[in-house]
Amino acid sequence: MGMSELELPYGRRALKVRVPDANLQGVLLPGHRTVPADEAALLREALARPIGTARLREMVRPGQQVVIVTSDLTRPCPSERLLPLVLDELAAGGVPDDDVTVVTALGLHRRMTAAEMKTAVGTAVYRRLRIVNHDPADCVRLGFTSAGTPVEIFRPLVEADVRVCLGNLELHYFAGYSGGAKAVLPGCASRATLNANHGLMVRPGARAGRLAGNPVRADLEEGAAMAGVDMILNVVMDGHRIVGAVAGDVTAAHRRGCELVAARGSVDIERPADVVLVSAGGHPKDLNLYQAQKALDNAAHALRDGGALILVAECPEGMGNATFEAWLTGGTPAELLARIQQEFVLGGHKAAAVAAVLQRAAIYLVSALPDDLVRRCGMTPFATLDAALAAALNDSGPGARLLVLPYGGSILPQVRPH
Repeated sequence: MGMSELELPYGRRALKVRVPDANLQGVLLPGHRTVPADEAALLREALARPIGTARLREMVRPGQQVVIVTSDLTRPCPSERLLPLVLDELAAGGVPDDDVTVVTALGLHRRMTAAEMKTAVGTAVYRRLRIVNHDPADCVRLGFTSAGTPVEIFRPLVEADVRVCLGNLELHYFAGYSGGAKAVLPGCASRATLNANHGLMVRPGARAGRLAGNPVRADLEEGAAMAGVDMILNVVMDGHRIVGAVAGDVTAAHRRGCELVAARGSVDIERPADVVLVSAGGHPKDLNLYQAQKALDNAAHALRDGGALILVAECPEGMGNATFEAWLTGGTPAELLARIQQEFVLGGHKAAAVAAVLQRAAIYLVSALPDDLVRRCGMTPFATLDAALAAALNDSGPGARLLVLPYGGSILPQVRPH
């Protein structure tokens, strides 16, 4: 029997696995495009030709207070490569470093340590600028969206004269895509704002790859507009390489960037597989199960009902969210799905998303999580990828069709209509 050796990202390394060729239906990878040898040139081009706005250096003037919002450590945004070029634009417009503050958008994630912020923004920028964590308890209410979401945004962001948002663009399992206005809401919002916005995830249209008619995306963009975003710089990543960049209007530039993501990540398949082997994509996308869930959700689109889904995610920081853990270990999938529709709870929403997959598939998890905890989550733990794959193929029977997604957070399989 012929065998193929594959590698799947796992934390900061890769796990190798031998796959029977007779079972392998395909390996789904994000599409590739020609990338300039100089990433800085790609970024400068985006900043020099913004979409829907004037150039940043033409928008600012001396004396203005500027806030740059960037991602926290759970997002693969290369802030240390983006910030120097944004600062060059601000300096060309007469804005000195003393009038610039960088805010790390946490949502409700934990605060970043000083060492982590230094790594995220780069040593040179860390020494030049004031870097602060977003504080969901220090927010200003600006009003309500048409969906009833209270719009409460981090005070320094509201009080700034100019707001620039950085981020990476990828598929998001209920907001359609990451990036754009999402840096402000939920990135720099209060707990009440996040709960209300994310509560819309149970409504029709809230799914990966969808923008038009997506209630979550519409709500967060309406709310962020109350604070105002003057410019975004969003990038598309291939591992740790920048392969695309857009700058300009918070909506127009974002939509152009989403087109790049869709061109790379949306993949048609002829029919669902019996077994799907998916990696969250390695560090930082598999820091914890809370983050790795996004890859699980994408991979489920490629799996037949009753199939087996193998998730490869190291999870060195454990579950990643206490509410997520309490929900996922505290009820059957049916109970969790009924519960989230009665009362939206942040953290519980991700448990419900996992429950939706568990209702139609077995989940085998290769991770550093304790076996007992994995079982209480309704999943089957495996110490090695080889053992997990052997079990899944055995359970699925002879001739089981296998699909492999090494970068599950960056790809959306869709069954081709016949």
